[in-house]
Amino acid sequence: MASVPHARQGGRPDGGAAAISLRGAALAYGDRTVWSGLDLDVRPGEFVAVLGPNGAGKTSFVRALLGREPLSAGTLTVLGRPPRTASRDIGYIPQHAALSAQAMLRARDLVRFGIDGHRFGPRLRSAAVRRRVDEILESVGASTYADVPLGLLSGGERQRVRIGQALATDPRILLCDEPLLSLDLRHQRAVTELVDARRRSHGTAVVFVTHEINPVLGLADRVLYLAGGGHRVGTPAQVLTSESLSALYGTQVDVVRVHGRVVVVGAPDEPATPAHHPRQTRETDGVRP
Repeated sequence: MASVPHARQGGRPDGGAAAISLRGAALAYGDRTVWSGLDLDVRPGEFVAVLGPNGAGKTSFVRALLGREPLSAGTLTVLGRPPRTASRDIGYIPQHAALSAQAMLRARDLVRFGIDGHRFGPRLRSAAVRRRVDEILESVGASTYADVPLGLLSGGERQRVRIGQALATDPRILLCDEPLLSLDLRHQRAVTELVDARRRSHGTAVVFVTHEINPVLGLADRVLYLAGGGHRVGTPAQVLTSESLSALYGTQVDVVRVHGRVVVVGAPDEPATPAHHPRQTRETDGVRP
């Protein structure tokens, strides 16, 4: 599917060398093509929202950027290098998930891992590192529960701490993989505002995978919409239209805007297997991939 050239909005992307660059990129599992022919540059300071139905390859896209999923075709560079070699310059915010081994870690411990978890042997115990942890916790509004085990925190509080961990190495890129799942609207707003504040203050490139476009609709410079092995790239106004999504899905899809919110009607689900089984037409509160 054709991509729409990058459109600069509000002067936020700095127009410099791309932080992330894909050319002719494709990902396939056996005979199933997840997405292909993807040309995309993400600039420093740019916020790109990644949307699409289940099984469309959104998380696989993030894994490719992390160097954990090799492309089937095409090229990918992160900060001008192969993706895995740029890991120290990438902050990763995972999906909100149930805790296991991390449940008894304190919030400050998780942030500390973001600073020196890559080191072999004993961790550094310097006052400078402790101050850095405190500064990060304060910046994400988590100072009051810095010494509380993660298992006792709410989902929104844990996501604040995970953002702190992702920011610990002063990353040039933030990869956010469904960080809003299971969060209420208040915590969704808090998480998106923290991410947006970082990209504005430091020129950090943001790739934000989400089930819901509405919490980031006013923040996203561009949208990458994955579906049916194809894609659309452009501003939200260019991509989130009935014409654009109908062409992408190969069936009638209606995009309605109600009180500033985007509602998509009739988009079929995209299963994780090669078979395609359209769901019944229904309204979604935003884009429900």
